[in-house]
Amino acid sequence: MLLAVLTVACGNKTTTVQTPVPRPFPGAPLPPNATEPPPTAVAIAPADPNVTLPSTGSASLDALLATAMTLQGTPYRNGGSDPAGFDCSGFVQWVYSRHGTKLPREVRDQWGQGDEVDRDEVKPGDLVFFETVTKGASHVGIALGGDRFVHAPSSRGVVRVERFSNSYWSPRWVGAKRVM
Repeated sequence: MLLAVLTVACGNKTTTVQTPVPRPFPGAPLPPNATEPPPTAVAIAPADPNVTLPSTGSASLDALLATAMTLQGTPYRNGGSDPAGFDCSGFVQWVYSRHGTKLPREVRDQWGQGDEVDRDEVKPGDLVFFETVTKGASHVGIALGGDRFVHAPSSRGVVRVERFSNSYWSPRWVGAKRVM
């Protein structure tokens, strides 16, 4: 399987992230007569220096959150599921897949995963869901702790950190799920 290589720049530090070529399901062969797309490099904006992450006590969870945070500034793209552009569920699926957790592609299917968590019990790494364009869970992000979450919203068009208690997100809260 050929992997595309993505370079992530953050200040003076450069990190390489490998992005698998999309398949109908992980590990699936390419269809007959299909060719691998050429490797691509996507520049990603550095993370917001004003947002710091406390240690969760779990190296794997800290790494997952760090991955999510390095993607701040990545453009929103409807149907996007890679660092060239993400929609909300594509962002969540991509981040979790880098750390060994497979999630479905659609928000409503991601809502069906994991264990439900009360709003006051949300921890870093939990998925947080909101009702935006359709009834029920239609938007998802990754909790960072301290009432913050990182997500790929269509408004203002980039992956960013917000508070789920702000005046826009709070009334749209659907719930949270723990998948790790």
